[in-house]
Amino acid sequence: MMQNQNNPSALGYIMALSAAVMWGVSGTCAQYLFEEKGVSPSWLVCWRMVIAGSLLLAFAIFRKNSDARLIWGKKRDIWEILIFSTFGMVAVQFTYFYSISLSNAATATVLQYVGPVFVVGFYAVKLRRLPKPNEYIALALALTGTFLLVTHGSFEALVISEGALLWGLLSAISLAVYTIQPVQLLRRFSAPTVTGWGMFIGGLIYLLASNPWYLSGTWDVGTFLAFAYIILLGTVIPFSIFLASLNSIGAQTASLLCSVEPLSAALVAVAWLGVTFTAMDWLGTFFVVITVGLLTMSKRPVKLPALRAFWKGKVR
Repeated sequence: MMQNQNNPSALGYIMALSAAVMWGVSGTCAQYLFEEKGVSPSWLVCWRMVIAGSLLLAFAIFRKNSDARLIWGKKRDIWEILIFSTFGMVAVQFTYFYSISLSNAATATVLQYVGPVFVVGFYAVKLRRLPKPNEYIALALALTGTFLLVTHGSFEALVISEGALLWGLLSAISLAVYTIQPVQLLRRFSAPTVTGWGMFIGGLIYLLASNPWYLSGTWDVGTFLAFAYIILLGTVIPFSIFLASLNSIGAQTASLLCSVEPLSAALVAVAWLGVTFTAMDWLGTFFVVITVGLLTMSKRPVKLPALRAFWKGKVR
């Protein structure tokens, strides 16, 4: 214990890994609510964003040297935070949870982690450059991993529904948008401010577009505990400790450590909910995790700001 207190880096590793595991378990809690308790994905997304967004925003407002109010000083910043809230935060939250409802937490999380490949593709087109060799390798690994996950190596049929595959890939694309769009905001404002306002405003927008007043599903002790976990241990606390870990180990190392998120989601889904995960599923997951590692370790200065921005503003 004394070693962790005297070694900030060790504590940073623990915090980043803990955040990744908490995010992974959060997806499994969502699957539990959908399958066992009949909670609507739309209802969960709405209230998760409103409640967790309120807590994150309070953290942003009352922290030392807060810049939370400054984001409303210029029209450019106002438009950017509104766009991020709608097409970044709402999109990534809904597609991810809806993908879970159609498949399972493990599969949905792995499919979403293909998102950084779309980031690389975006910048390759925008900057009119060919990908680096390690990016070609990452693309091949991502495609192979996704193929194994959704087909188990067969060219004849999918092992998940077409809807699950579609929404899983939409989740990955949404993650790419969520990664790229707020880069400029995160250069001018802190991650708590951008993420807090993004989730809170996104929750209000979703509130107006849906009908969240009807309490869907069966609510008992298990339901309340899973919902509370998603809000606190799946959003607010991991976000806070992940940000704290950046100070001691940096965004790149923290990003690599957070690659264990799909692994934790798979392990918990198998152990708790009895999700069947075959050798092909594990191999596909491994390939996707290696993909994230390759892209995170890239030294290309043009691409990394977007990936660093994603990890600093990351909320699952």
